[in-house]
Order: sequence, then structure tokens, then C-alpha cells
Amino acid sequence: MEFFCYHRDRPGSLELRHELLEAHWSYMDGYAAEMIARGPTLTGDGEVPTGSVHILDLPDPAAARAFAFGEPGYQAGVYRDVLLRRWRNLLDRTMWDFAGGPDDGNRYLVLGLGTGQAADLTVRADQDELIAYGPLLSDDGATWVGTAALLRAPDPDTARAVLTPDRYADIEVHRWQFGGRS
Repeated sequence: MEFFCYHRDRPGSLELRHELLEAHWSYMDGYAAEMIARGPTLTGDGEVPTGSVHILDLPDPAAARAFAFGEPGYQAGVYRDVLLRRWRNLLDRTMWDFAGGPDDGNRYLVLGLGTGQAADLTVRADQDELIAYGPLLSDDGATWVGTAALLRAPDPDTARAVLTPDRYADIEVHRWQFGGRS
């Protein structure tokens, strides 16, 4: 089962985040085989972390909760909240398979939360810019609750356009970069 996990930083927690960086990476190393994508979200200028995205293939919801809430930053109070949802990998690849590599161009997390009739369940024709893409699902995997995408785009407005605007209660766009050890 695939899961989308987004830890959002608590205001004022940057110093604590930095102190826990090695513990965070070591924790993530334990999930390396399960990772589909990972990396921090950043302020608009790309300088300061604002959250941490992890997309993983785990055995069940209990394992996903253990992953999300056992993370050292979560345990220490770095994060203000955690979005944990079932997810479906429509690209059937990991971020390391992305032909654009980790550094070329601007990268974004686009997160659309919605209800009702599912939207954006097919991969766009210009999928070359998509790094990870798929629907967010209810705990049992039966109900669509949104869509999450990691992609390369020239600017936030272009990134936002990956989702159909009128199908979501809200669409968030965050700067994002490939995560992991340098």
C-alpha cells in the first residue's frame, strides 16, 4: 500500500529541525527500500524548510502511522501537523527514476484537497515534468479525497495548473526539493 505523508513545520522550530537532521536522515535510511519520493518543502525563496514530504510503499495503515508518528522531528515537536493519506502511484516509478534528475529547474509540491467526484485521475500527456503523481485516498483506499503531485515547473502558477482548479476546496503549492543525504 502506498502512503503520502506531509509533516508541516511548526513556526519557530527551524533550530530544532537542524539539530535533528542526522536523526531524521538515519530514521529515513531505515525506510530507503520503501521510499517512492522524499524531500523538504521550502519557503518561496527556497531558503528555509517548511515541511517534509515522504511517499512510501508500506504494508498497511498501522505501518504508515508508525512511520509518520515515530519520526524524530515529530517526536521532538518540530511539526505542527501531519497529513497522512493512502496514495496511488500513477507514474509507477520513484523520484530517482525522474529523467530530469534532482537539481535541474524549480520543483514543487502541489496538493489539492477535495470531495465528491474524483478528479485528475489520469496522468497528463506532458508527464515528463511529473516526478510523483497520484490520488489521495481515504484510509480504506475507496474514496478520493484529493491529489498530490511533485513536479518540475518554471513557476508556482504553472505548477498549480497540473490540477483542475474547480475540483478542489483548496490547492496548495509549495517549493520542494529532492531529499536525502547529499
